[in-house]
Amino acid sequence: MILTMDDPNPGRSWLRCESSLRIQAALRIAVLLFVCIRAGAQEQSAAPAGTFTFCSYNLKNWLAMDRFDGEKTVSGASKPEDEKAAVVAIITAIHPDVLGVCEIGGDSDLKDLQKRLADRGLKLPNWTVAHGGDTTRRLGLLTRFPITATNHQTDLKYQIGELTMQFQRGILDATVKITENWSLRCMGVHLKSMRPVPEADQALMRRNEAHLLRKHLDQVIAAAPGTGVVLYGDFNEHRNEAAIDEILGSAEGGAAMTEVKVWDRAGEVWTHFWDAADSYARIDYFFVSDPVRNHIDFKRSFVYSRREFYKASDHRPIVMNISVEPLEK
Repeated sequence: MILTMDDPNPGRSWLRCESSLRIQAALRIAVLLFVCIRAGAQEQSAAPAGTFTFCSYNLKNWLAMDRFDGEKTVSGASKPEDEKAAVVAIITAIHPDVLGVCEIGGDSDLKDLQKRLADRGLKLPNWTVAHGGDTTRRLGLLTRFPITATNHQTDLKYQIGELTMQFQRGILDATVKITENWSLRCMGVHLKSMRPVPEADQALMRRNEAHLLRKHLDQVIAAAPGTGVVLYGDFNEHRNEAAIDEILGSAEGGAAMTEVKVWDRAGEVWTHFWDAADSYARIDYFFVSDPVRNHIDFKRSFVYSRREFYKASDHRPIVMNISVEPLEK
């Protein structure tokens, strides 16, 4: 709509224009929701009885922060509404029973996501939040199963030269009761980003965080050797790097973790797209302890591959289907 000086009621015309723009935006979000949910239904057939779905997803700053709106920087702005709608559409298409997320803000942000999912028919009533030295970007867990215990590692430290540094996002550690007789120890992480920082080498920081993670895994498994652990998240590391090898651990001693490698429909494994460099990488992973390994249904585990992923985040979710009873080898 174009307003002219001789418009008899420019105020009313402006309101009509603004209302029209809001309706168009709402329609775009509705169409996006429909497309993502329909696409997800086509990508993942219904999980068989006796199984459940675990999703790990970096939400890309579902929190209050300074954002550039195209004209100016807005302080304390939340994730844009169209991006939130896209995140919700993707998650509801996957329909997980356990959802581990990175880059969530505080409790209120996770509850916001929880409510939006519930409004779309996905109820995940149980939740917990963890953090490390960085209290802005946290880790969150939503699940339909009861959370019976937490042991979040929020104050882990390491040394680089003379510097004492904190594990930036810490380790989310929650015990989730799947059945009366079976619980899983869900551990979520978001290791140091690949962005260079002035205080230390970013790769060395990540290696130290991986070492602290491995130490925590060893302690948990040594205390209860039959513990079923699912380790997930954004590791910000390529598969061939030393940090991943350290997390996997040694085959001796029974504390080794097994990688659950997942592919998309095209047979590709990348989980992150860096737009500025046209770079695709796999930096999001699932690892499981030995008691869980024979419960994984690899045929129903995947990387979410629909093209709309970038409207929600720079990451693609990874999805793992887990059977309550062990599967045949």
